Amino acid sequence: MCGIAGYYSPNKKVSSDELVTMTTCIKHRGPDAAGYFVSDDATAGLGHRRLSIIDLSSAANQPMLSHNGRYSMVFNGEVYNFQEVEKKLGIQPRTSSDTEIILEAFVQLGVECVHLFNGMFAIAIYDKHEETMYWFRDRLGVKPFYYYEKDGTFAFSSEIKSLMNVEEVKANVKVHKPSIHTFLYSGYIPEPYTIYDNIKRLPSGSYAVIKNGKLSITSYWKPEEKLKDKVVSDFNSAKQQLKDLMTTSVQYRMISDVPFGTFLSGGIDSSLVTAIAQSVSDKPVKTFSIGYKEASHNESEYARQVSKHLGTQHHEFIVDEKDAISLVDRILAAYDEPYADPSAIPTMLVSKLARQHVTMTLSGDGGDELFMGYGTYNWARRLSNPLVQALRAPIAAGMSQLGSRFERAAKVVNYKSKERFKSHIFSQEHYFFSEAELSELLVGDYRSHLLLNEDLGKLKRELSAEEQQALYDVKYYLKDDLLVKVDIASMQFALEVRTPFLDYRVVEFALNLDEKLKKKDGVSKYLLKELLYEYVPKQMFDRPKWGFSIPLDKWLRTDLHYLLDTYLSEETISKYKVVNYAMVKKLVQRFEQGDSTLYNRLWTLILLHKWLKEYAA
Repeated sequence: MCGIAGYYSPNKKVSSDELVTMTTCIKHRGPDAAGYFVSDDATAGLGHRRLSIIDLSSAANQPMLSHNGRYSMVFNGEVYNFQEVEKKLGIQPRTSSDTEIILEAFVQLGVECVHLFNGMFAIAIYDKHEETMYWFRDRLGVKPFYYYEKDGTFAFSSEIKSLMNVEEVKANVKVHKPSIHTFLYSGYIPEPYTIYDNIKRLPSGSYAVIKNGKLSITSYWKPEEKLKDKVVSDFNSAKQQLKDLMTTSVQYRMISDVPFGTFLSGGIDSSLVTAIAQSVSDKPVKTFSIGYKEASHNESEYARQVSKHLGTQHHEFIVDEKDAISLVDRILAAYDEPYADPSAIPTMLVSKLARQHVTMTLSGDGGDELFMGYGTYNWARRLSNPLVQALRAPIAAGMSQLGSRFERAAKVVNYKSKERFKSHIFSQEHYFFSEAELSELLVGDYRSHLLLNEDLGKLKRELSAEEQQALYDVKYYLKDDLLVKVDIASMQFALEVRTPFLDYRVVEFALNLDEKLKKKDGVSKYLLKELLYEYVPKQMFDRPKWGFSIPLDKWLRTDLHYLLDTYLSEETISKYKVVNYAMVKKLVQRFEQGDSTLYNRLWTLILLHKWLKEYAA
């Protein structure tokens, strides 16, 4: 796990001095070493900040030069099956690092080598002979890859802040208005877009080739393309397959030359990852959880029970709400663009505390999306009923008369069109602005279009409404919200987080698992739970699902109320002319009068205007 940066600039609009600046500002991602490569003609450069996980020697530092001296490479992430790739291709390594195997695999196979890799990665390779740059990003988009492109000049990095330290970039970017529209609708900005018009994300599951100032991007993996015409429906067979896949996935991700542990919330996903890790470990696995002293419910006690049963070495951090609130200002600086998921705060907290003991952790990210753990899937099923579709407007009108308790449900029911069915459910389930609200809220050309494409194309089999909603989450919410959250929050403290559920073999298995084994008799994540109960008693999980969340609505009325006063004031709103102040004022008044359903709408507006004030002034 590291930070990477670089450029390809035939017109020499980017300098080697700026390359050093680009990597220095992401030192938090890799505090152990720094390295640089600049081509003989200075038209290409690669920079690296290293967090040493595998092969701690300086021989594994980057940029790394290929055995034949032709290629230089920087890489962020891990390829877990590198030893298998080494044997398959007959590579004679000089180090014990995965970096060398990736590079030598490319020497042998070119861009096709990416199909051999099982891992999370963002890779850049420069061919000195052909003066060509190659970029790769892992299938699920676990590792970030941002790039700038204008008139044949390119720069890339693990974080946007790195790019904004380049004069060429700063002089040629402006706010991408459709991204603001989409952010207020979904709480994040989807790939390949960012808040800036000339800065994009390399799409997950793709590689890029830059030659003669031209960029071409090729997709090598998409989840919808991995659907098969038949599903796995036999319970015993499916359970064994899942157990085998998860066990090998966890074992891969336990390969490390530094201390590691697991995040253990006490929920299904993190408990299963921890249970499997402990079952294949010859010593107690370190586990980490947090809880709030003032919280009405504290899930850390359940993590403690799971840890005790499994015999892990548990670290429990109980924090004050003040500790969490103190991180609010750090979110913007860390995420570089408006990002509304408030669970970034507890993720930062647990990462900071875990880093005191380990350099790498495993997490349970992906379990909900792959095995139908969210309430949005229930909404997808209900709203797919033809009768509800035909009568959704009067049904919503009737529900809205039943009080604030039913207001969100009314908004979910009243979706605008089938083309926005999945994104609308997500948007309203998470309390963001609807399309109808945005048409009134946004002003001028900020009233743009949404950057979410829900069309999955022709699939090999028909999917139910719930399956389509889950696939939508894999393509957007998981990748562009949750994985972004974890990467930035953990790397703030140089902590590597690995995700066993997002081994592409597990993902492809889940995509082709019978829906009845994901949800049975009202039990969500059915197969996942049945596997977990082989390790931990069922009664430990006989409780409602709780998310990794904070009481944001309460905080905005108390400790964080100053954010409303500062960033949603008439002065601020009028200065940036993005939204209608009269409507914002009404939202704030309704919230202060007790309408808790508005907290996430106000939060997105706060973060947007805080970003505009600090970065777009």
